[in-house]
Amino acid sequence: MAEITDVSNTVIKFLQSTLGAKDVKIIKVLKKGNAWETEAEVYEESSFIKSLGLPTRVMDRNYYTVTLNENMSIEFYKRKERGEQEE
Repeated sequence: MAEITDVSNTVIKFLQSTLGAKDVKIIKVLKKGNAWETEAEVYEESSFIKSLGLPTRVMDRNYYTVTLNENMSIEFYKRKERGEQEE
């Protein structure tokens, strides 16, 4: 059976490789049946400044929900919109 640290490490590696994010912090891990639901705080390059074609060090703080199955495979992920309520 997976441990919370294993789940956290899997999610961090997934978000780093998928989003190219350098700074990922797990802020929630919840076991739901055989699945794991996590929430991560991710710092990414500012999408607004990037869209202007300007070099930047400005980072946006975004939150992602990631769900893993009992085999530690990612089943689902999405970025939470600002103001989105907890379930």
